[in-house]
Amino acid sequence: MEFSWINTFLVAAKTGNFRRTAEFLYISQPSVTVHIQNLEKELGVQLFEREGRKMKLTEEGRRYIPHAEKLMEIYQKGVEDLQSFSQGYTSKLSLAISPLIADTILPFVLKKYMTIHPHVEISVKVLESLDIEKAVQNDDIDIGLSCLHSTNPELYCEVLYKDEVKLIAQHDGLDAESAPPLDEEEVLMKNYLLTDNHPVYWEALSREVKYNFPSVKMMKVSQIHITKRFIIEGLGVSFLPISTVRRELIEGWLLEVPCSTITQPEAHTYAIMKYNHSMQKEFMRFLMNYRL
Repeated sequence: MEFSWINTFLVAAKTGNFRRTAEFLYISQPSVTVHIQNLEKELGVQLFEREGRKMKLTEEGRRYIPHAEKLMEIYQKGVEDLQSFSQGYTSKLSLAISPLIADTILPFVLKKYMTIHPHVEISVKVLESLDIEKAVQNDDIDIGLSCLHSTNPELYCEVLYKDEVKLIAQHDGLDAESAPPLDEEEVLMKNYLLTDNHPVYWEALSREVKYNFPSVKMMKVSQIHITKRFIIEGLGVSFLPISTVRRELIEGWLLEVPCSTITQPEAHTYAIMKYNHSMQKEFMRFLMNYRL
């Protein structure tokens, strides 16, 4: 049995048409027919039956699909592993990070890690914090970096960083030394407050802002990077983790507004793991040397 036969079978099962299967696989239509006939001979069953111009799966064909998919998955994993080994990789580390954490200095930290550990093949998925725990639980990833704490007793969850949350506004163009300090109330009353860009602190924070400044106008913006862009363009202000705006503050695109009325919360970054093995431990030690 050849894996090309199995692959042809799976594509044909999805398309229901040998001509489209041939186009998809960049082979001739007679080759598709030969692959299916060889597989049927190997298995001793008929996998397709003709129904007009379409090729319809037989009951045996439908029953064989999950087995064929498993065989192709094992084959692909073996090929990928050998290719990685031939490229000098001897181990793999898969990460999932929330969009908010991806907007910090994490890319810089990953580059440093990959330079020091060239034998480790890194893969990164960007997932919402709500989905990261599930990905760890299902063994889809090795380490999840999330804004949400996990209470799953089967998983390890530890705080990596505690981040100050600050009121952030567009730079007013004035010199920092000679300009008067920004006034918290004036900034909030003159601008839309952009909310809901963090999964943890906005519910309580919004209540406190409304209690102290009932007339403030709010606009929900779900992503940090969009929030920052809106602030830079003068569309509003927001309470953001300082790690997500550090570069923009240094470069003079944004300003921090001192707050005396509103209690500014903390934003936490959590590391979530199913296994606390040596590779996970080593990566965590490296990560803790940097301030995201």
